[in-house]
Amino acid sequence: MKPEANLTGLFVPLVTPFTDDLHLAPDALACLANEALSAGARGLVALGTTAEAATLTTEEKRAVVRICSAACRAHGAPLIVGVGTNDTAAALMTLRELAQSGDVTAALVPAPPYTRPGEAGTLAHFTALAERGGLPLVVYDIPYRTGQPLSTSTLNALGHLPEVVGVKYATGAIDAAAMELLGSSEPGFAVLGGDDAVISPLLAAGAHGGILASANVRTADFAELISLWQRDAAEPARRLGAALARLSAALFAEPNPTVIKGVLHAQGRIPSPAVRLPLLAASADSVRRAADLATARTHQTHQEAAA
Repeated sequence: MKPEANLTGLFVPLVTPFTDDLHLAPDALACLANEALSAGARGLVALGTTAEAATLTTEEKRAVVRICSAACRAHGAPLIVGVGTNDTAAALMTLRELAQSGDVTAALVPAPPYTRPGEAGTLAHFTALAERGGLPLVVYDIPYRTGQPLSTSTLNALGHLPEVVGVKYATGAIDAAAMELLGSSEPGFAVLGGDDAVISPLLAAGAHGGILASANVRTADFAELISLWQRDAAEPARRLGAALARLSAALFAEPNPTVIKGVLHAQGRIPSPAVRLPLLAASADSVRRAADLATARTHQTHQEAAA
């Protein structure tokens, strides 16, 4: 029997705010976490790609998890934590440490990146994590980052593992494979969209929710989009989805999360747009375009969605 993870709705993979000299800004992170949950997010994701987890120290990662855990406890919300590595043994150690905290609902785990172990090796990797990690798992299917595509049959095999409770589906396409997955996944296995610009049609096709970096900027609107599709309010959902797709395209005009951080800084929500190498800060033009879309027609869109 699968654990009761209840992974539906919007999950916001938070950025990690830094100061200008690239130190962690914990107060800003706490504010972002509480703002997202107050604005309608179902839960949070800590230490995802958007969080620049690859450049954080071990202690910084622990601090980020503590801060996000506190916000989720206060709001009664689930917390998902990213665990990205191509070393199965190291992933097991991280999972066990997270499980001991008692505050983590699930771990977001990609197919082993760079190694490209094949689908059989990927299934063996997740089987080991499921059996010995002590935490429910959300598979992160993002082949353009990992180099390891996963077929629908492999995803369904993963979905049959008792501790695998969902997939962040970010293949870059809504195609026959996506439709097959949505039509064949078993109860207790949530399909969460991970490609921000096309989340609306994926929700229309039956996805349970989304893990959406763009929702750092307009959390309430993305939460409303998911709610509209869940209520079968197709016409306002299409209008809102089109507006948010334009925003997402602007926010991903440069490597994630550089533009998102630029917009959050322009809004006064984080102390600096700084990112750590190898990322470079987004250009002023990209930030300006995205910031305009982040504020333009927000209130009008809400009014249209409610009509």
